[in-house]
Amino acid sequence: MKRGGWKAAMRAAHQELRRKRSVTAVYLVLRLMVILIMVAQFFNRNFENVFLCLLTLVLFLLPTIFERRLQIDLPDTLEIIIMIFIFAAEILGEISAFYTTFQGWDTMLHTLNGFLCAAIGFSLVDMFDRNERFSLSLSPVFMAIVAFCFSMTIGVLWEFFECAMDQLFLLDMQKDAVVTSISSVMLDPTGGNTPVAIKGITDVIVVANGEEIPLGLGGYLDIGILDTMKDLVVNFVGAVVFSFIGYFYVKGRGKGRFAKRFIPQVLGGGEQKEATQAEPEKIQGTKE
Repeated sequence: MKRGGWKAAMRAAHQELRRKRSVTAVYLVLRLMVILIMVAQFFNRNFENVFLCLLTLVLFLLPTIFERRLQIDLPDTLEIIIMIFIFAAEILGEISAFYTTFQGWDTMLHTLNGFLCAAIGFSLVDMFDRNERFSLSLSPVFMAIVAFCFSMTIGVLWEFFECAMDQLFLLDMQKDAVVTSISSVMLDPTGGNTPVAIKGITDVIVVANGEEIPLGLGGYLDIGILDTMKDLVVNFVGAVVFSFIGYFYVKGRGKGRFAKRFIPQVLGGGEQKEATQAEPEKIQGTKE
């Protein structure tokens, strides 16, 4: 890079730091923590966790990459929550075993994931709708539905990924659960379609290679089904919450302060369809 180009890049970086000081502070703190954890994991020869730390550092850069590639400005609140979410999922959840230590950790993250994905889906549709290059005039209801569907699609794809990792590499991304009753048509002695229930299960004995292994879990081991459904349910809740927020945001065309913290803005306002006080009736007419 030429000297002049380097100076221009440095000036741009300084301006970005001054403009987003809170985001920069959170990024530097989280990055330092991840690097320290990575060094510790390296000396402990836990190279899988070292890879997770490297992956986390790369994921931290995604908001900035998206901003530059898509020419958008992410709100500080959204950017900070995304970085904290990545840290909570990869470092605290996986390396520090928060998923098993704290029972509601996975539920909290999946709920937040549903909320954030709905915000991202809503933002994408909103940017298309407000851009002069696209002859679109979408209703608030339609935009809310698209945001909801986008969030649920991301949630389902993630569950596909977890299932694939568990089947291919014998991981346990779809966390198992202990249940004390089961019901299955496979237990029907006649081979029919009548479900047979077994209640009050206290233990299960697994026979592997001729050896009987009692699980000692106090019940039957459910293989990830309940965890998957719970994840999708809380993703649904998060998606519904932001879809409602986005709906009223469009109805008021940007008046909602809370929603603004999660909806990116396109840089270069000349191409945006902005609602002005000079033509409120026109904007309301196209949106309802």
